[in-house]
Amino acid sequence: MKTDLKWFKSSYSGSQGGECLEIAIPQTTSLPTIHIRDSKTPNAPTLTIARATWAAFLPYAVAVGSRQPNPH
Repeated sequence: MKTDLKWFKSSYSGSQGGECLEIAIPQTTSLPTIHIRDSKTPNAPTLTIARATWAAFLPYAVAVGSRQPNPH
């Protein structure tokens, strides 16, 4: 696991815990990847995907999320 990454959660994640993902986006263009991990187990293996894959996923996630009731 990369230790030089700065991890963050979505602004939609509450402080109650639960099922949250964290992502890290390397600031260097030599690492064109997005890193994803479970916030409850930060030392577990992470998922690494291409930035283009993440960019293609985001519109879908926004569309699906806008159809869900906001728990906050």
